[in-house]
Amino acid sequence: MKIGIITQARATSTRLPAKILLTAGKRTFLEHHLDRLARTGLPVIVATTTNADDEPIVGLAGEAGVPVFRGSELDVLSRFAGAAREHELDAVVRVTSDCPLIDAEVVAAGVDRYRAENDENLYVSNCLERTYPRGMDYEVFSVPQLLRAEARATLQADREHVTSYLHQNRGGDVRLLNLPWQGGGSQYRLTLDTEDDRLLLTTLIEDYAATTLNCADLVEIMAAHPELAALNAHIEQKKLGE
Repeated sequence: MKIGIITQARATSTRLPAKILLTAGKRTFLEHHLDRLARTGLPVIVATTTNADDEPIVGLAGEAGVPVFRGSELDVLSRFAGAAREHELDAVVRVTSDCPLIDAEVVAAGVDRYRAENDENLYVSNCLERTYPRGMDYEVFSVPQLLRAEARATLQADREHVTSYLHQNRGGDVRLLNLPWQGGGSQYRLTLDTEDDRLLLTTLIEDYAATTLNCADLVEIMAAHPELAALNAHIEQKKLGE
């Protein structure tokens, strides 16, 4: 079974424009993200748009040796389907590029469970229920399920958010499996969406060597330094459809 990670990336983010192209520790957040994903040992594909604004993303991915698929900005579901077809994947791990500290071992554990279940209709995730810090999220599902969603989804939110058709089980044939985390820290934001998120992530990377740490290490640091958690604790996550 060929499983690949597809990470969606674009420069026209609204709350913090070109956020993944900003730098911490002399590397862009996108480069940190791709470095972390490479540790899974799985093929990684960047799914970006055909917009000129996203040329720097294409360039950075190329420098990292990561292939790029370019598609619709708003119909991200079709972008993922196109990337999966082009790379002849059997299953997809979906992540987002605003997670520069995503833990490769967490992702790999989800993939291992998906392989072990051997069920085309299975959807595995660690975020159906929030037990991990934001920034560690992944979803694993089959390409046949992805292609069925592409063919059937009509709601704009389902086209934009890729997997809502699946995890809302709109087709009625998806088996959902959440893999929870017992290590705490679900209140923390290790994702990049605002300037305050950037400040926290930059501090973690530059002052705490966060790029060398796993999820448990990061939670331990956040718990030991409440002043870090306070930097972005007030940020509200965007809701589905926003």
